[in-house]
Amino acid sequence: MTDTVNPHRTTVTPRRSRRWTPRTTALFVLGIVLALLTIFPLVWMVTGSFKPADEVNGSAILPAEPTLDNFRYVLTQVPFLRYMFNSFLVSALVTVLALWFHSMAAYALARLRFPGRETIFLLIFSTMLVSLPVILIPTFVVVRTLGLVDSYAGLIIPAIFNAFGIFLLRQFYLSLPGELEEAALVDGASYWRIYRSIILPLSRPILSALTVFFFLTNWNSFVWPLTITSDPDLRVVQLGIATFQQQYASDWNYVLAAATIAALPTLLIFFFFQKQIVESIKSAGFK
Repeated sequence: MTDTVNPHRTTVTPRRSRRWTPRTTALFVLGIVLALLTIFPLVWMVTGSFKPADEVNGSAILPAEPTLDNFRYVLTQVPFLRYMFNSFLVSALVTVLALWFHSMAAYALARLRFPGRETIFLLIFSTMLVSLPVILIPTFVVVRTLGLVDSYAGLIIPAIFNAFGIFLLRQFYLSLPGELEEAALVDGASYWRIYRSIILPLSRPILSALTVFFFLTNWNSFVWPLTITSDPDLRVVQLGIATFQQQYASDWNYVLAAATIAALPTLLIFFFFQKQIVESIKSAGFK
């Protein structure tokens, strides 16, 4: 008697079970602790923004129902929407202008050959070693001399230059194959046409990552707006929250509501552009 073999029978390979060694267990516990420490302030801020003042301050006997009165007060009694508009305007303009000028500078430093190219790049790269407090006073003197104090131009123009963006874009352009430019030059294309029609479309992953970086950096900017502006109509959202906290030091429910509103754009950017950020990191070669 012969055994019949079922042709449709598939062999199932057993899954290897994860071995919980002391090292992996310690890393897992450490990851959970770090995640909780990271999430807890955000959860406390959001939940506290929906609570009345007596419950936030700890004077309530019983927990009260969540309320939207804190948000209504912040949006109606305080010019918080003006602060958010200023931050959005400054962040958006700085991001667009920085990406435009940085991409052109990085392309010239990476693909064009001219005397002093490496020296210029080293000078730009060396500025990454200088922190903001060191150049704060010289920058303020230059801006005051140009008459840009208490103006949108004073908030935007000094924030455009960022050596990190030029460095990252230059490294990305160096990794592109030179055959693309050679073929375009043979067809009679100029360097401007190559940059606009070939380089920029290939730069979308790295540009998307820098877009998020520049926007969030300027949205959370505090020191430079505090230095350059004194007009309440030019306050950005972080400076507005600091002023708001001084005025309502005992009303933490209002402060938490304002902080929640200010954090909302950054959270939306993360949730909606999370995939683009990860893909840009993988394709652009962050190291």
